Amino acid sequence: MEVSSAHQPDRYPFAGAGAAASAPSRAGVAVFESSAAASAAVAREIATLIGERAAAGRRVVLGLATGSTPQGVYEELVRLHRDEKLSFRNVVTFNLDEYWPMQPDALQSYHRFMAEYLFDRVDIDRANVHLPDGTLARNEVAAFCDNYERAILDAGGIDLQILGVGRTGHIGFNEPGSPRASRTRLITLDKVTRMDAASDFFGEWNVPRRAITMGVGTILSARRLILIAFGEAKARIIRDAVEGPITDAVAASFVREHANAEFVLDPDSAAELTPIKTPWLLGPMAQRGLSWDESTTRRAVIWLAQTVRKPILKLIAEDYNEHGLQELLSARGSAYDLNIQIFKSMQHTITGWPGGKPGRPRLDGRPDVFPKRVVVFSPHPDDDVISMGGTLIRLCQHGHEVHVAYQTSGNIAVFDEKAVRHADFVTEFAREFELFGEEQVRRIEQAIEKFVAAKKPGEIDSPELQKIKTLIRRSEARAAARYSGVPDANMHFLDMPFYETGRVRKNPLGERDVQIVVELLRRVRPHQVYAAGDLSDPHGTHRVCLAAINAACERLAGEDWMRECDVWHYRGAWQEWEPHRIHMAVPLSPDEVERKRAAIFLHESQKDKALFPGPNDPREFWQRAEDRNRNTAEIYDRLGLPEYQAIEAFVRGKKSGQ
Repeated sequence: MEVSSAHQPDRYPFAGAGAAASAPSRAGVAVFESSAAASAAVAREIATLIGERAAAGRRVVLGLATGSTPQGVYEELVRLHRDEKLSFRNVVTFNLDEYWPMQPDALQSYHRFMAEYLFDRVDIDRANVHLPDGTLARNEVAAFCDNYERAILDAGGIDLQILGVGRTGHIGFNEPGSPRASRTRLITLDKVTRMDAASDFFGEWNVPRRAITMGVGTILSARRLILIAFGEAKARIIRDAVEGPITDAVAASFVREHANAEFVLDPDSAAELTPIKTPWLLGPMAQRGLSWDESTTRRAVIWLAQTVRKPILKLIAEDYNEHGLQELLSARGSAYDLNIQIFKSMQHTITGWPGGKPGRPRLDGRPDVFPKRVVVFSPHPDDDVISMGGTLIRLCQHGHEVHVAYQTSGNIAVFDEKAVRHADFVTEFAREFELFGEEQVRRIEQAIEKFVAAKKPGEIDSPELQKIKTLIRRSEARAAARYSGVPDANMHFLDMPFYETGRVRKNPLGERDVQIVVELLRRVRPHQVYAAGDLSDPHGTHRVCLAAINAACERLAGEDWMRECDVWHYRGAWQEWEPHRIHMAVPLSPDEVERKRAAIFLHESQKDKALFPGPNDPREFWQRAEDRNRNTAEIYDRLGLPEYQAIEAFVRGKKSGQ
């Protein structure tokens, strides 16, 4: 994963770049092509620093963060240790934070996280590892925090500090209101932060209300800061941190005051930044080496139409001139011609035939295949119907051979009481029809009842309970897929190994995970593949599942059928594609919206209240899907395109070599 010149980021020296920025920034922003490339670059910088200090006979002091964001960095550091003999013998570490109270061996403990992802896998001296202590009595915390600060100073200060960022803008656990000069202390967690952590603790009610954290002042005392953010869910807080006022309401904004700091982002987390979203507002594009290509032009015209609240075909030259787009007209022609060009490009995204229309050639003029073999990948057992249920039903109605591949069991997302209720049914059914002996039935009952009664918050389910929850999710998926028109023989439960930990925190993607996807694709030889392309899934499962699909497609790129296969990305329950990115828009009638809703309802264990609903959104999944699909249709309507009840949107995925 060494970063080559082909993977160098776009760098932006943000000196008050945002139109709303109230203070100049000393920090830069690096936008990498992917989270993997960003993680590799950060790991390489850390490795270089370790190596330079080792060659000089000196120690290096690292400040470390936890959570899903830095996992890729730690995986790459482990690889460098294993494959390139990077030694950590001269490394001293200080972690940002820990929940309080928290036992170090608890599943949610940051002590355990760091051991599993880094410390147990490299040759670091554990005497050089420092983390806040979540086992302290309340009257011992203040002295510990003072000693933690003193230990950092005694080590010579932190050379390089890794940071993530929460949706409240917190770095470490420095919630809104944390002073610029704050030091290591006990802090009360914001409700949003606790909700975001709820999945790790199997419910918000189990999340500790307090944590020990380095202060903002402690963090800013490091000689180098790298703040990492990935995924569209972080886009708005990154915009606020980078381009908004420097304020204690967004602790991450203080990073901009540091003399040697950088925001390391992927395209989705950077999407709301001015140089990415509206670069034309920063002055002439040509002076910054940018061009008005098709993608930028489409984004600009749609942005203008939404800003002035006009349909595309009603935009006039004054609209362009008054909103910083004079250069676009100069480069691409008259407003009239430009409007028609972009209107037609959006019009061509709309199709009621997602699998292609019989007798109609492909867009490149070659003959098309009808009916098609289609594989819909569903990371969790309900993502298929939530995200593209209308399109799934349409593909089946049109006679295509549709397969649904459920990549994970989803077994952690079932409430215990629902699993017990199903277990009661099974045991009573077994008694009624004398399927097992009474002793065996009682043994099953006791195993479940005894475990659930004694189960601690966040504890891993017993194998029996995990199996029951898997079967619940599997039976619901079958019911929804059947209702949509998918034959039983075309339902594939992949149970990818990375997921089967019994915990919210999963294993890294492995060879067996990728091979399972390869085997399915090779067996079906699809003409179309649909995959979850959203990265806002709070558990990270969608990201890993997409990585497995991408890796499988890469391996199969040389096969004739794969070269002809179209890959489409849908988004899940959290967000929809922005209009300028949409390549295919499948309109749904009111009847089709109701049928999609009925398919979602068949996932009864997720109905009314899901165990992991995602951050700060009380709506049920069917409500989110309908609101999102209706909103997309309304956007198309406001742009002057046909008015529909709802639209499911897709973006064309890149295949190997593209």
